[in-house]
Amino acid sequence: MASQKAEHIVRELLDSANIEINGKNPWDIHVNNNRFYDRVIRGAALGLGESYMDGWWECESLDGFIERILRADLESKVQGSWEMKLYYLRSQLFNLQKRSRSHRVARKHYDLGNDLYRAMLDKRLNYTCAYWKNTDNLDDAQEAKLDLVCRKINIQPDMRILELGCGWGSFAKYAAEKYGAHVVGLNISKEQVELGRKLCKGLPVELRLQDYREAEGTYDAVVSIGIMEHVGYRNYRTYMETVNRCLKDEGVGFFHTIGGNKSVTTVNPWTEKYIFPDGLLPSIAQLGYAMERLFVMEDWHNFGPDYDKTLMAWYANFEEAWDELKQGYDERFYRMWRFYLLSSAGGFRARSTQLWQVVMTKPGTKQPCCRVS
Repeated sequence: MASQKAEHIVRELLDSANIEINGKNPWDIHVNNNRFYDRVIRGAALGLGESYMDGWWECESLDGFIERILRADLESKVQGSWEMKLYYLRSQLFNLQKRSRSHRVARKHYDLGNDLYRAMLDKRLNYTCAYWKNTDNLDDAQEAKLDLVCRKINIQPDMRILELGCGWGSFAKYAAEKYGAHVVGLNISKEQVELGRKLCKGLPVELRLQDYREAEGTYDAVVSIGIMEHVGYRNYRTYMETVNRCLKDEGVGFFHTIGGNKSVTTVNPWTEKYIFPDGLLPSIAQLGYAMERLFVMEDWHNFGPDYDKTLMAWYANFEEAWDELKQGYDERFYRMWRFYLLSSAGGFRARSTQLWQVVMTKPGTKQPCCRVS
């Protein structure tokens, strides 16, 4: 039986965030198993996510629930167990994103199944934030994002571009089709590279199954759209050195990443365990320090609220496709994926996470156009 003390603590914490147990608001939660309270006190964010996966509580608006938790900063008020502290210690002692571990996230997440991602994403298979300015649907918003990247690097016909972490080749295909660029993309996901090669067939695009640290050659532009979240704080400098090594003196460097408001060395433990092993969100300070003496920061663009809209669009697609998808995925996966998408949307809505696009050049280089709109 759950301890009365644990229940009292959880109720008080949720009340401070305007969340009621078994309340009538869509963001209120309904507890199905009284062991929920002890599990949250013991496991903090991990206990909250796992107990939802196990059906111990329900919530009509998970995104609204998480938004309120983050706005009230409840995470800092629940310290969790010794296991949580051990997880933090590991991140301090070891490089969790070293090359020998980099394939963990591919196996755990990106190789889950192309059927899942084709059902959830836009027609071009962009698995990063869309740009919703002057658009009202996911396909157009993702194309707007791709074109925004192309304009920021001042793309030209026959330009040679290196993309670090290329997904299914969405950017590479767009840059080749629309602008006549030649793109080399590196990725550690076998499933993504295999499908990406088929989608880019006949275009001046080469997708390689390689870690970003193995990049070779020199290019007019070096871009990454959604890899920085997997680089890790011990490797931000290595990433910048890789870009510097592969970028021509007059070239343009660019990265698109989710970012956090403070410098951390660990990620939410539920997200690390179930969604993105060894993932980590960078801060402005960490990225700026890694860029020192290598690059001039030309433009830093934040459109984090657009990720809320993107995630809600992905969630709508996922829900619509679930009747077909459930033949290959079980109910616990459904609850896990639902928690992932909606809690992420709540995080962006609460402004605890941001979406940055950064343009950079080597010192002494003429300032590029960096056209944003």
